[in-house]
Amino acid sequence: MHASLLAPAQFDPAELTLPKCKEILARLQQWLEQRFKAGDDIMELVVTRSQHMDQLLTGLWQQMGLAQDPELALVAVGGYGRGELHPYSDIDLLILCNCEATPAINENISCFITMLWDLRLEIGHSVRSVAECLKQGENDLTIATNLIEARLVTGCYRTFGALTRATEPDTFWPSQAFFEAKREEQVQRHRQYQDTSYKLEPDIKNSPGGLRDIQTISWVTRRHFGATTLHEMVSHDFLSQDEYLELLDCQNFLWKLRFALHMAIHKSDNRLLFDRQRAVATTLGFAGEGNEPIEQMMKRFYQTVRRVSELNEMLLQLFDEAILGHIAMDVTTLTPEFRLRGTLIDAIHPNLFIDKPAAILRLFYQIAAQPHITGIYSSTLRELRDARRLLPNFLCDQADCRQVFMMIMRHHEGCGLALTLMHRYGILAAYLPQWNKIVGQMQFDMFHAYPVDEHTHRLLKNIYRFRKPEAKRSHPLCFDICSRIRKPEILNLAALFHDIAKGRGGDHSELGAEDALAFCQQHELDPSDARLVSWLVRHHLLMSVTAQRRDIYDPDVISEFATKIKDELQLDFLYTLTVADICATNDNLWNDWKGSLLRELYFSTQKALRRGLENPLDLRLRIRENQRQARQILTRLDTTEEQIKPLWARFTADYFLRHTPEQIAWHSRHILAHDNSPRPLVQISQQPGRGGSELFIYCPDSPNLFGRVAAALDQKNLNIHDAQIMTSKDGYALDTFIVLEPDGQPVSGDRLSDLCQRLSDVLIHSEPPKVRIRPPSRRHREFTVTTQVNFMRPQRPTKRTLVELVALDTPGLLARVGNIFSQLKLNLHAAKITTIGERVEDFFSLTNQQSLPLNEQEQALLREKLVAELSLENSE
Repeated sequence: MHASLLAPAQFDPAELTLPKCKEILARLQQWLEQRFKAGDDIMELVVTRSQHMDQLLTGLWQQMGLAQDPELALVAVGGYGRGELHPYSDIDLLILCNCEATPAINENISCFITMLWDLRLEIGHSVRSVAECLKQGENDLTIATNLIEARLVTGCYRTFGALTRATEPDTFWPSQAFFEAKREEQVQRHRQYQDTSYKLEPDIKNSPGGLRDIQTISWVTRRHFGATTLHEMVSHDFLSQDEYLELLDCQNFLWKLRFALHMAIHKSDNRLLFDRQRAVATTLGFAGEGNEPIEQMMKRFYQTVRRVSELNEMLLQLFDEAILGHIAMDVTTLTPEFRLRGTLIDAIHPNLFIDKPAAILRLFYQIAAQPHITGIYSSTLRELRDARRLLPNFLCDQADCRQVFMMIMRHHEGCGLALTLMHRYGILAAYLPQWNKIVGQMQFDMFHAYPVDEHTHRLLKNIYRFRKPEAKRSHPLCFDICSRIRKPEILNLAALFHDIAKGRGGDHSELGAEDALAFCQQHELDPSDARLVSWLVRHHLLMSVTAQRRDIYDPDVISEFATKIKDELQLDFLYTLTVADICATNDNLWNDWKGSLLRELYFSTQKALRRGLENPLDLRLRIRENQRQARQILTRLDTTEEQIKPLWARFTADYFLRHTPEQIAWHSRHILAHDNSPRPLVQISQQPGRGGSELFIYCPDSPNLFGRVAAALDQKNLNIHDAQIMTSKDGYALDTFIVLEPDGQPVSGDRLSDLCQRLSDVLIHSEPPKVRIRPPSRRHREFTVTTQVNFMRPQRPTKRTLVELVALDTPGLLARVGNIFSQLKLNLHAAKITTIGERVEDFFSLTNQQSLPLNEQEQALLREKLVAELSLENSE
């Protein structure tokens, strides 16, 4: 392919056979990819494809006889209308006619479009008259936008001219109406993406700060000023030359991302998904070990969309004044430095932030203190951007800045809009060097949905919301705790620093705790408060890990946890921080099951602390109390002591210790009603009290009962989150499973009876149901998790072996694990199932065939079998 292809070729229509056209497109695609990899200007490449498409379509237009109709015009719209075509971008066409087409012309149009489809081009097309275009465009903003940026490819200039005249601003979508509609369209689009582009799998085009935001600016300027380039905004005094160059640089990087993405997937798509990121990063020249290329690329992306969002917001404000005339707003003086223009805060004096850097922080304190402020005025935003870039050092190095920052952290509205704008406009990064390092810090896993800085911002916003009355319903315990916390800054600072050391290597909790302590000392917090902030950062994962991976119904686990917590104040802070952290990790992670675990752990620990750590719970008293309460429930349901006593005599003491009175009564009632039936008893709680559907199984114990149940639940696409495996003294299984739907909701409706029937059928047969062989999901295929089997040392002497399994989350995993336990004749007593994104971290309590802990040889064999089975599964 020769470099001369940059000049669009003229094609002889007679030579444009289907094979010839395919050859032309293949050579063009090859050349574009070569020149892209060679580093050619991205704008030139997207324009080149558009120009060559013009020539090819013109030749085919002539070949199909469409040039013979003097009234017909081929018009490019959309991105093609702007002359911008990425490798697999849609080619949007409008075939414009001034009169009703003849059957022969319609046949030729059909052949023309069919030829384009045969060439595998992504074509969007319509055939309309000028009047039809106007009618459609008046009611549809997207069609109107396409018409405004329409461009003649070939055909009748007169017909196209009629369209151009008909769509002028004085007769069609006046600039005021167009601006308001486009601004609202952007608001709605941003809302679809939760008003953030800080997703780990972002949309390059449509996310806030993406290409569509730049196009919105272009559309508005084109409509109001007739501008056809971004540079014309400089001559209209909307952008400085430096801002124009910045916007152009942002557009070019996003174009490069999109171009490389199209090359990687060989189709038009704007989503930068996990399985595409490595190929795109490599194509763009990002280098390094492991995930470093992806992290560098994504960091650059997040920086770019933040800059676009700033410029977009500033320009739309300026357009609002210029187009809608919203200049004469009510102006109120707030302080000698700031005034209120409508609902926007404005700096009174130019260069305020350059002359007095602490005024940057005072700006955001005013936003926290004044409830009517909704944003920052455009000229002040511009000065803020300029001052931020001229700062000689970080703001926290200045004593007056530190004082104002702590005023914001202590204010009850400080983590509301003020914090969001500090994050959005890069002020947190300009204040705190550690924050600057985590801006756009990628987390390449399926657990987190946001980069580190955005996750932390969302955590702080959750804590802020916990103080609002609305939280009384969604998070009542957090609301109660936050309502009585006297020093909210402690919780805010712990949230700010909890992940601040991610990406540095080492234990981010330990490193973050050291940073937090130094920060608190620098900001002159009371020493005890400083130590508490540091303690919370160091232990911010403790409660989540304990609740999800340990048996929180074991008194020893509660005692161990309470010893680490030490007092109720730290328990209150840690609980609130934990809930806010989980809710900020991704939009689907929090569910009632996790909520119930954390609440159970909180209240059990609170009781232990109030009882005194030197007064451990007497297990016999706990068992008697559980029995007493369960007996009361059963008595109210007309169950007699004569029925209860022989049944409970069959249960072990451990059963009464590890179940609540409500569970004991529920199990007893159904066992007594079922006792003479030959079929297994399978019950699902209709009123789940533990955040999930509680599945209870009662039947003669048999080998691999766990594996059979796991396989059946997998077939029903249900997730096991907890399993309490017990056997009565006379050999009956008393097994409890907590199961959830894939969306984290309990099982409901017709699924309940269907599930009970299916499990009952499975338990009658000794052979487990066949495990579904399903390929891993698109996202899972991008991750490798080394299978690890660890044997945990118990806190006290026990007759059981605790096994930790770490592996890639794959379909049917628990059923496979259960089969291995059965093959090795191991007894399973309990299972704690934890899925963290792409990986599982499961715990199993096991004994051997003699009901003894596993010896070294048995442990080695179990490890070998699990690693071999699950590693093979991963490789598949």
